[in-house]
Amino acid sequence: MTSIPESATPALFQFFQFALNPTRYQSQLYRRFGDIFRAYISFRREQYGQETRLLLLSEPKAIQQILSQDTGKVFSAPGEVNQLLAPLVGNNSVILVSGQTHRRRRQMVTPPFHGERLKVFGDLILQITGEVMAEVPADRPFSARFYMQKLTMRVILEAVFGLHQSDRYQTLEKLLADRVNMSSTPLTSLSIFIPALQKDWGPWSAGRRVKQLAAAIDTILFAEIEERRRSGVADRTDVLSLLMAAEDENGDSMGNEELRDELLTLLLAGHETTATALTWALYWLHRHPETRAQIRAELDTVPTPWDPMALLRLPYLSAFCNEVLRIHPVAMFTFARRVEQPVTLLNHELRTGDLIMGSIYLLHQREDLYPNPQEFRPERFLEREFSPYEFMPFGGGVRRCVGSALALYELKLALAQMVQHWELRLETQRTLKPYRRGLTLGPNGEVMLRKVADRSASRPTPTPIAPPETPVLSR
Repeated sequence: MTSIPESATPALFQFFQFALNPTRYQSQLYRRFGDIFRAYISFRREQYGQETRLLLLSEPKAIQQILSQDTGKVFSAPGEVNQLLAPLVGNNSVILVSGQTHRRRRQMVTPPFHGERLKVFGDLILQITGEVMAEVPADRPFSARFYMQKLTMRVILEAVFGLHQSDRYQTLEKLLADRVNMSSTPLTSLSIFIPALQKDWGPWSAGRRVKQLAAAIDTILFAEIEERRRSGVADRTDVLSLLMAAEDENGDSMGNEELRDELLTLLLAGHETTATALTWALYWLHRHPETRAQIRAELDTVPTPWDPMALLRLPYLSAFCNEVLRIHPVAMFTFARRVEQPVTLLNHELRTGDLIMGSIYLLHQREDLYPNPQEFRPERFLEREFSPYEFMPFGGGVRRCVGSALALYELKLALAQMVQHWELRLETQRTLKPYRRGLTLGPNGEVMLRKVADRSASRPTPTPIAPPETPVLSR
């Protein structure tokens, strides 16, 4: 057995290296130490404990060993070690609860994002994409991220929160966008990792602004929840209504604070992450015109009006989206697993209490899995099939992203709509690289595009969305 390798650089310096440039930090340690090493990506001793080792792992079979045994006997998936997310998602989020509570909550939260429930959002995504793209100026460059954030925020507000255009909708749209954008750079992201920066130090502090935003968001969400309780949710199909109607095996449903925290979790998981993925997708789509042409030719084979589910099955569109999520995974890590009994992994002895995280970024950059990993090449996903432990943009095991199906659905449908309906040109000439944007990896510069032509005359028209049959409660 060999000891777990680690850098001799002081832990505090390593933390700032990770916080400010996480891809370089991981890549440097991987080149030195290989598939597993100790990392210093948090100095919250109250969270991990002074003697706890936090390990990063990027070998697929070892990741499989952990994620296939994360039910509590050998490895567990504790929610309390994700406490740094509490200011963003609340203490009742499925991300922060553990054990049987986590299992029951996940069973309640998962159904709205699968099967027939997912289908009802297809036409809505196509319609919102068209509305947002119609707002793009035709005579000057525009920021892809700005409009992709608009798109994904509106999908969240209508499909998940169940809000429709109204004063409440518009107010919440602005408040939520302000909250997400408070940690949009490597420097402002430090507030997520350093507890002192989250405190209310007075009117000038970020902590005060976060507190004010949280209170304003709570007022709107709790008012909406209470109106739904009074009016009933039986005929509604939005995720909030489905969550309000959901019961666990004991017949218990979620309270207002639990619902609020799950909505904020879905916002974090489904808005910023999908907007980032769409921004990267537009960047690569317009750096490789032949790729765009191939996707467009594939879309031309789909009968109109489009069946959204048919778009999901297009092989080249799927391969393109997978390559976007591979080369620049929005999420860098799996959630941490805790070692519950001594176990051997990659010829290293892990001890009870150790925390270990899979590095999705390093996994997706492995030369043995993805030859020339820095090359953007969708065809690699047509040439072979990757296991869930070789390609895992949404994590894995019992803490795999609940909204992954909706995120991939939205990514494919929005891209299909934009490729088929508009001719865009990339204005950004320099090569963009991933950098920290809160908890995600976004481009280290603006992806600027220009609308060249509207292909409306030949585009398929999505099926119109019928007005809701139930009263709109968000006026």
